[in-house]
This record gives sequence, C-alpha cells and structure tokens, in this order.
Amino acid sequence: MKVRLAIACILLSGVSYLSAQNNIVEEVAWVVGDEPIYKSEIEEQYMQMQHERAVIDGNPYCVIPERLAIEKLFLHQAKIDTVVVQDAMVMQQADSRINYFIANLGSKEKVEEYFRKPIPELREQMIDLIRNQYTIQEVQRNLTKNVKPTPADVRKFYMSLSEDSIPFVPMQVEVQMIKLNPVIPQQEIDDVKARLRDYANRVNSGESEFSTLAILYSEDGSSVHGGELGFMGKSELVPEYASVAFNLNDPKKVSKIVETEYGYHIIQLIEKRGDRVNTRHIILRPKVSDKDLMDAVNRLDSLKQDIDAKKFTFEDATQYVSQDKDSRNNKGIMVNSKNGVSSTKFQMGELPQEIAKVVDTLAVSQISEPFIMRDPKTQREVVVLIKLSNRIEGHKANLKDDYQTIKDLYEERMKNSIIDNWIVKKQKETFVRIEDGWKNCEFKYDGWVKK
Repeated sequence: MKVRLAIACILLSGVSYLSAQNNIVEEVAWVVGDEPIYKSEIEEQYMQMQHERAVIDGNPYCVIPERLAIEKLFLHQAKIDTVVVQDAMVMQQADSRINYFIANLGSKEKVEEYFRKPIPELREQMIDLIRNQYTIQEVQRNLTKNVKPTPADVRKFYMSLSEDSIPFVPMQVEVQMIKLNPVIPQQEIDDVKARLRDYANRVNSGESEFSTLAILYSEDGSSVHGGELGFMGKSELVPEYASVAFNLNDPKKVSKIVETEYGYHIIQLIEKRGDRVNTRHIILRPKVSDKDLMDAVNRLDSLKQDIDAKKFTFEDATQYVSQDKDSRNNKGIMVNSKNGVSSTKFQMGELPQEIAKVVDTLAVSQISEPFIMRDPKTQREVVVLIKLSNRIEGHKANLKDDYQTIKDLYEERMKNSIIDNWIVKKQKETFVRIEDGWKNCEFKYDGWVKK
C-alpha cells in the first residue's frame, strides 16, 4: 500500500484551526483519534499526485482523506510498538524526491513556485512524509511477517483459483548479448580532458561559476540545474566518483578529472551532511567517430561468421570478447532486476527499445546482425550482437513455469487480508469524526461513518 502524508498544523479549538504563518482559519475535513486531517492536506496531496501522474481510483476527495485516515491508524500503532526508522535513509529519499521535482520542473525556483513554499520548507515536509511512509511500511511488515507459504500452500491456492482468476503471464524472452565499446582515439580523450582542465581553471581563478559552466557544457540531465546531483550516499554513486567526491573539503575548489564508465568529470563540493554529500559535476563524453563505430560493427560481424561456422559458441565468445561487465561472465545472459528480485526473463517492454526491436525479429537460438545502440546506462554508443535464447509465449500461469508468480500472488492476497482485517478492527477502537460535506462517499472501508 503506497501512502503519503502532509504535515498537520496545530489543533487550537473545536473544528477551526489557525495557521500561525498566514493567520487564516484552516478547514478540518476529518478527525481520527485526536489527529485532524485538513482540507489543505488533501488539496496538497492531490496536487502532488497529479504532478506524479498517480492513478486515483475514485473521487480524490474521498480516496485521499481515507488514505490519510488509514495512515494515522498505522502511525498510532507505530507509537505503541515504538517503531523507529533511520534518519539517514529518510533524508536520502527526501533529497532524491526534491531532485526529481527539480529535474522535471526545470529549476529550484519553479519547484518553489509550484508548491508555493521554499525548498528548505518543502524538504522538511518531505522528510516527515517519507518518515511516515517507512514507519507505516514497518508496521505492515510486522503484521504480515509470518506469511511464509510452503509449496503445498501455493499449490492449494492455485488449485482453488477459478479459471478467470488465474493470472495471465505476457510473452517473455531470455536474451544473451555481446557488447563492444568502440575504440576512442587518444586525441579525442586528450581534447576532452583539456576542456575540463580549462573549466576547472576558470572556476578556481574566480573567472566563472561552476554552475554556469555546467549549464552550458555538461552532457547529462543535471546540467539544467547547474550540475547539482543532490545529497547522495557512497552506494548511490559509482566508486570512482564517490572516492573523489567524499574527499573534497573546499567548496571553492574543483576536483581533479575523474574517469567513470559514464565519461570524464570534474566535481565541486556543495555540502557534506553526515554520510551524504551534495556535489555539482560537469561530465564530457569523448565522441565516437563513424569509422570507429564501423570498425566495431565489422569486428562483431566477423565474430558472428565464426560462430555460425561453429568455430566456437556464442557463450564462449562472451567471456573473451564482450565488454558488458554485467553479463560477460554469465554467458552473456541479460538479467532483469526489479523490486529486489532478479530474473533472466523479460517482457518485451522491459528490454531497451533497440534490443526489443531486434529480438522481435529473431527465432529462438538465432543471432542478430551486429547493430549500433545507445547504452541505456552510460548513454554511450556501443555495438552489440543479440541471441534470442528462449521465447515463452503469453499464457495463463501454471505451477511448472510460473511458480514464483503464483507464490507472489498468494502472499500478496494473504498480506492484504491481514492488513484489511487489522484496519477494520482498528476502526472500531478509534474515535473518528467526518465533517459535513466529506461524508457522502463510497469508502473502501465502511466503518468510518458510525451507524
């Protein structure tokens, strides 16, 4: 259950509440226990959900206050259970969300205009919101921690499903890849480094602002807000970048040139905060010439001919030729990682677009012609060979091929049932008042309005 919570103002008297900042009376929509839910909270969350294009299943002025009321039930339980979440994790997520807004709206000023509050105030609100999210998730985890179905449970659940209830599994494919990074002439690399040294000298001498140069010259999305990446921990940055960024101490100076798989960077410290750091960077990527691209294409074309002639296998070639570090030691098998679970199976929409287009034309065990694509991770042009190792047509789930899918469905239903029963029980134990104008709703849970 995804939950979001805006900060509540201070209760003063009756159903009217005073905002200390702008001296206007707040309208209360609900009261849960001794906690109010303000109309402004509901409006603010509705605005944020619209910006994030979140799906709202029903009337937002019914759905959102009910969600907030449910959150308050969980937060009350968290106090009883003394649930604590890590501040570092909360602040890291808050900074990531602020950075997301800046990247999508274009600047800090536009974010402040959209939310009608300064960034520091918005960040504090986000910290409260995210702390509540993590707290509620922990309460729910504690409620459902004993849901551990056995294979017999999963089999029994599957056999109980009606034909219409068995989930449909879309077509999936398993794909192997050999990737070559085209050779980049040393002169091109030297030119990029010279440009970066020039930018660093201009900043260190006070001639130019780092953020201005980043806007003008940096070659990634952070350029729109001066190269600023936001607060990040070491694990969120590639090792080469993190090693330099966390050793910077003077915000007025610029780092040495740092090479990563993404390109060449110079870095400026903005602020350190505990185990996180906020930096700006300028990244330049050496350009690949058409000749170098075609040389890589020709090399993989020759490799394909040798594989077709059975001089060696595709799997053998990956270990010695492929430059894709994620798959080269695993026979070139691409891995689909999502929600903390890794699988070799991809739905077509989960593959990079250029690869999906080629895979769609291949028969099982067929190897593609070499083609040029932009690496979705590094944004560099690379040349690849693709082998379609398996295609599983869309089908209704079965225990033999889709055990994990059925197990996940069973666990989800069991956990939802436990949480639903807990909410119904908690409703009966909690004082709830819904003000006139907010009651005429079809709520998910009937127990809010006492009969």
